[in-house]
Amino acid sequence: MIRKAVAGDAAALADLAAATFLLACPPGSSPEDIRLHLKRTLSVDNFAEYLADSKIAILVLEQGARLDGYTLLVDRQSTDPDVLRALGGQRSVELSKCYVHSDHHGRGAASTLMQASLDWAAEREAASVWLGVNSQNARAIRFYEKSGFTKVGTKSFTLGDSVESDFILECPLPGKG
Repeated sequence: MIRKAVAGDAAALADLAAATFLLACPPGSSPEDIRLHLKRTLSVDNFAEYLADSKIAILVLEQGARLDGYTLLVDRQSTDPDVLRALGGQRSVELSKCYVHSDHHGRGAASTLMQASLDWAAEREAASVWLGVNSQNARAIRFYEKSGFTKVGTKSFTLGDSVESDFILECPLPGKG
């Protein structure tokens, strides 16, 4: 089942983020940089703030009492000049986070969650959805390309105290792009 997350999900989301974020880290990421990133952006307090923001939606994949995946969508214009340049000024929703527990990899759960996320953005009349993905994360890049995303640029991503190279991928939404 996919549903919109509520305030009471903040702790479960932080736990899920801690379990799934490691799957997206570039090879050679230091444990300290990962720990700092989790603390700075994926803590219980961070998720409580995200859930309270009217411009952010978190969709969760729920199996029984357990959260097994989530996406975090941001419905506001990016301030990153590289992203703005790559998107060409059209209204786009950011898919900031997209993670599914490894127990569900290869079972269609990520595709179902992605489709719900694209539908959410389309309901807001966005022209497209964009995301940043580490340039070394071949598995994620393949999944995003299969989901309709194409590379439109590059940007930097701060992981703890390190700066990583990300691809900017964009998926046009039906009737908008």
